[in-house]
Amino acid sequence: MKPGDCALVAELCAARAGLNVDPEKTYLLESRLAPVARREGFGSIVDLVESLRARREERLVWAVVEAMAAGETSFFRDRLAFKQFSDEVLPVMARRREGRPIRIWSAGCGSGQEVYSLAINVAEKRGALSGAKVELFASDISERALEKAQSGLYTQFEVQRGLPIRQLVDHFEKVDEMWAISPNIRQMVRWRRVNLVADFSATGQFDVIFCRHVLSALVEPMRVKVLENLAGALAPDGFLFLSEGEIPDNGAKPLYAVAGRAGLYVRNPAARAAA
Repeated sequence: MKPGDCALVAELCAARAGLNVDPEKTYLLESRLAPVARREGFGSIVDLVESLRARREERLVWAVVEAMAAGETSFFRDRLAFKQFSDEVLPVMARRREGRPIRIWSAGCGSGQEVYSLAINVAEKRGALSGAKVELFASDISERALEKAQSGLYTQFEVQRGLPIRQLVDHFEKVDEMWAISPNIRQMVRWRRVNLVADFSATGQFDVIFCRHVLSALVEPMRVKVLENLAGALAPDGFLFLSEGEIPDNGAKPLYAVAGRAGLYVRNPAARAAA
């Protein structure tokens, strides 16, 4: 790829999804875009980029953006966050809601490991929730990632990353060379394609939001915008899980860090009062 080709891809990714794509990382761009070029019937990545430049066909643009948005994920990634969710946040919300559903959203769920980890936590904690109903939602910008997530099928390598053997035995079954998550866990989750830099107010408010390893992949202005969008989607007494150190310095106004809980945020009362 030529510098101009890389720059075009980076510009499209930033404009459509706020993605921070380094045009200098030619190898990364080529490795992500080669499968797109083959799938779309182009002879090369250069032909793919030329088509983008000439026509800007939205379907093709989004195929490129989604390919560049693909990120690394694993079951129970950053295990402390899941322990805080299971042992502290979930019981607190069960008491506060008093029979009303607890709405939990995995925003930027990728291929599903995060939201299924949350679902396993909920299933295993069910006896301590006093009958509270839990609704789990998951979203991603990538249709292909959502398709994989909804299938609930994972390779041996994928289940070995972060998933304890006990939970593998309890919640998965072997299907040929793959591992399938149990129907009970899979059916707990509702799925939707959501672009976090767009208006997603129609999704309603959530009691718990996980949006980890997402902000760091965005250009700086969009980090602040997404953070404001997430704060607006968070219930007044809800909890937001981010990756540690991921919040931008100038984007914390609508949120307040929970002392002693790295990456855990609540709505900022001062910001609510000012609004």
